Amino acid sequence: MSGDDAIRYRIFDPTGNITALVETPVDVARQPEVAAQIMAVHPQVEQVGYVHDSNALPELRMAGGEFCGNATMCAAAWYARRIGLDCGQVTLSVSGAAEPVEVRLDEMADQGYAATVRMPRALAIGIRELAFEGRHATVPLVRMEGISHIVVERGSAFWELRNLRNEAERAVRSWCESLGVDGLGLMFVDGEGERRSVVPLVYVPASATVFWENSCASGSAAVAMYVAVTEDAGCTLHLEEPGGTLVVRSQPDDGETWLSGHVHQVSTHLSPRRAYNA
Repeated sequence: MSGDDAIRYRIFDPTGNITALVETPVDVARQPEVAAQIMAVHPQVEQVGYVHDSNALPELRMAGGEFCGNATMCAAAWYARRIGLDCGQVTLSVSGAAEPVEVRLDEMADQGYAATVRMPRALAIGIRELAFEGRHATVPLVRMEGISHIVVERGSAFWELRNLRNEAERAVRSWCESLGVDGLGLMFVDGEGERRSVVPLVYVPASATVFWENSCASGSAAVAMYVAVTEDAGCTLHLEEPGGTLVVRSQPDDGETWLSGHVHQVSTHLSPRRAYNA
């Protein structure tokens, strides 16, 4: 099978948020369709991005055009392997981010990388009053480039949605539309201090995906940004998510937020292009 009649993609594990990166060029209009077919073949894959390195910077475009911090780690690791980089900095152009995104990598013993991403700054951090099926609450909303996140803390009228998954998925779809954002996450956050647990639910309309993710980098960054602004002090949070722990450091004065995790490649696939032309 030649490269001309096949679609090549690699599957990565960034803290459990399993991500497929497609290396073969695919028209933007068809990317959500191809992504859906890849996820149908690999049910563990939660998101799909498209990568290439023919321009000044290596590029990552998510299937829905959103920003994804975990996929950014994957794309940095993918590029580092291509150029034989064991440790150092990779700067990428990423969908949903107006400025290039910097990722610092250090190779690990398992051939993966410890990765730290300079996350895009929040566009706005505020409070919104929302309603859903008889529930009403005022919740923190962090608007970011390419995606926004609602922080749902224990005690909120929406906290019970954490265990009512069908209702939560309807809610995130409804709120995404009413807020007019490109994508929306619900970050269910439990605990106080440096160690907290997070259960992420993420909806991206352009790719028609809604996932209870094993980890969410942009949502974790949003949680830290919200905490730093609320407490008016820099914070370092260890956020325990279903797939592992992400560490986020955020400073309210300069808006800098750095997120650290781990990423390794799981597998490589070469599939007939005709399989994606139905």
